[in-house]
Amino acid sequence: MRTPVVQINRSVMVNNLKQIQARVAKTGVELRPHIKTHKSTELAKLQLELGAKGITCAKLDEMKVMIDGGIDDIFLAYPLADEEKISEAIDCGKTIKRLIFSVDTLAGARLLSKIAAEKGVESEVRIEIETGLYRTGFTKAELREQIDELKCLPNLLITGIYTYRASKNVSGAAVKDTFAAGVEEATLMVEIADFLREAGLDIQDVSVGSTPTVLGTLEVEGITEVRTGTYIFNDAMQVAYEVCTLEDCAAAVLVTVVSVHGDRAVIDGGSKTFATDVQPTETPVTIRGFGIVKGKPEIVFSHMNEEHGVLMLNGAAVSVGEVLEVIPNHVCSTINIHDSYRFDDGTVIETSARGKVK
Repeated sequence: MRTPVVQINRSVMVNNLKQIQARVAKTGVELRPHIKTHKSTELAKLQLELGAKGITCAKLDEMKVMIDGGIDDIFLAYPLADEEKISEAIDCGKTIKRLIFSVDTLAGARLLSKIAAEKGVESEVRIEIETGLYRTGFTKAELREQIDELKCLPNLLITGIYTYRASKNVSGAAVKDTFAAGVEEATLMVEIADFLREAGLDIQDVSVGSTPTVLGTLEVEGITEVRTGTYIFNDAMQVAYEVCTLEDCAAAVLVTVVSVHGDRAVIDGGSKTFATDVQPTETPVTIRGFGIVKGKPEIVFSHMNEEHGVLMLNGAAVSVGEVLEVIPNHVCSTINIHDSYRFDDGTVIETSARGKVK
């Protein structure tokens, strides 16, 4: 087998899917997984078969791949801010059962309203709420100032709110207690949903959650939907946050040792094989290196160039030609680097939405 290649343990992956689906179903909350992790219409359909309500996409082109693959209930959880994309998205929505847009500014909502009116359609919309990640989303203060105009915009059917905060607290700092972070996130969202209902909006969906915080969010009454993504494969970051164990990591990058010099080895995978967006850290959690070498915990994946990954062996024995399995720090970005990945039974799956960033 030629390396580097991403390999998926099918039984671990299916167990991950079933476990979260069962936990969510027990609470009566819907699961709308984010396909950013696997980027595959095939695996999105498997999630739906196991009970997911619909799927979540980030980008328009990503959504179009899912529609072409036969998926007809999609939340586009990313604010669109140009007329061409909005027009194209509305046209795509006409071909499926349900398309939910997102807005996080009054200017963006006005633009969506304008184009929906021009096309003679009513677009379903969720309002994004800022809860601590400090990325996109209305703050509560902004909503107070702008809600009167927002709720009156024509051709928009505002049915819900959503947020994404990952393992952060309300101040935006990373925290290790992801369960508590999830409770805090969901509590804030329920409060804002109540505020918007009092302001005259019929808020039906309160959508939250990420893989780290999902179990905490499920503890809060009033949440209607969670949008986990990484849970299908898990990764070294989830292990570091104690969200899962190493045995729950379904995806590994298989690499070959091409060079050994003393206590240093080089593998045939660098930054064109492994995502580098999650860097090694010490606080609040320890992430050692750029991935976990399975079966050899003393090894630290210390640094990389484009095609070279450097391992500090710390006494571990490896040999030239040996194939190692490395659990990447961030599996979502790693999958997006690869045209395809393989299951442990040899089946190859195309990364059908790979690189769809527009």
